[in-house]
Amino acid sequence: QVQLVESGGGLVQAGGSLRLSCAASGSTFRINFMGWYRQAPGKQRELVASISSFGSTNYADSVKGRFTISRDNAKNTVYLQMNSLKPEDTAVYYCSVLANRSYWGQGTQVTVSS
Repeated sequence: QVQLVESGGGLVQAGGSLRLSCAASGSTFRINFMGWYRQAPGKQRELVASISSFGSTNYADSVKGRFTISRDNAKNTVYLQMNSLKPEDTAVYYCSVLANRSYWGQGTQVTVSS
């Protein structure tokens, strides 16, 4: 089992920055991919960014150049640095990791005001 605890969401003005963190505990040795998803009201959950255990990253087109995903394997933590935030980035952001199966965090609200 893997437990995930997210932090760092909040309210920010357009153009501002936020940094999300997700700390994993439990059977962390099984973790391969780590990623961030988001779900806006009335929309499907979508992948924002992911990072492999080797550091290979993948981003949604809508966030390329603005968001950066990173991980600290020693701390079993994944981060999402979000810069130049836009109102359309408003959503609940979920951390997810792939170990023996997928695990999900509880979600953290990010609200970007115009």
